[in-house]
Amino acid sequence: MKQTESAKRKKVAQPHRRTLLQRLTRVEGQVRGIARMIEQQRYCVDVLTQVAAVHAALDAVTTQLLEDHTRGCVQTAIKSGRGEQAIDELMTIVRKLAR
Repeated sequence: MKQTESAKRKKVAQPHRRTLLQRLTRVEGQVRGIARMIEQQRYCVDVLTQVAAVHAALDAVTTQLLEDHTRGCVQTAIKSGRGEQAIDELMTIVRKLAR
């Protein structure tokens, strides 16, 4: 995956790192379960229900990351006079997520 210019030079503390990793581990298991369901030719509605659960779990991860980024990186950038750049970057990712 291609990193943005800002991602190449910034490393930040993730205040909810452990929780996010736990959620993503669960999502990973759910996706493997969906693959098994398809292999076993399970009923489409059951598979789609699991896909919806994965979407919801990823939405929760996304929301937490956006909040952490806004309260951490963006807030710090604004206080240090780099607010416009940080807001532009935030809005770029929000637009991608809104598709």
